[in-house]
Amino acid sequence: MRPDPVPGLARVVLASGNAGKLREFSALFAPLGIELIPQGQLGVPEADEPHCTFIENALEKARHASRLTGLPALADDSGLCVDALGGAPGVYSARYASLKGGEKSDAANNAMLVRELAGQPDRRACYVAVLALVRAADDPRPLVGEGAWYGEIVDIPRGDHGFGYDPHFHLPALGKTAAELAPADKNAVSHRAQALRELLAKLDRAAR
Repeated sequence: MRPDPVPGLARVVLASGNAGKLREFSALFAPLGIELIPQGQLGVPEADEPHCTFIENALEKARHASRLTGLPALADDSGLCVDALGGAPGVYSARYASLKGGEKSDAANNAMLVRELAGQPDRRACYVAVLALVRAADDPRPLVGEGAWYGEIVDIPRGDHGFGYDPHFHLPALGKTAAELAPADKNAVSHRAQALRELLAKLDRAAR
């Protein structure tokens, strides 16, 4: 196992209660010798996400978790941006259906997405992820990584892996949806993997 690339980051709070994100991030960080601890395990409630950009929400969540635990914290804000919908659902991806009176669930969000795109020939979309890592709540130099994963929306869901909009997020170059990819394959190319690579490059530079 590789050693911790930056002193003090052996244990990091993951500022999320999403089980899918915990699985993905734990798999990505384990080879680095970094243990991710879900914030709920430490009694940290979810932070507000009042901002209209991914980066501001990611920083809000990371600082919140660090402030309440005294530990370094990692947060991501991610979502699906669909060209024909003006970038929606964007930062509201997890609440897309509930904001319009529906339930808060992946199934409801996906159903709304398909309805909103009915008759729309332009199906281009991208998953966006922004990762923010703070060493302390008042860290003046948070490390930030960003990734974008391009594809298109299909009406019929395919695949049993992943979560969120993955069954409807088709990757033309692979001929599969994100939900049809094996977890290891997804973790190599996803928006979160791209954001993580950028974040790790910054960690390496910070350690020198």
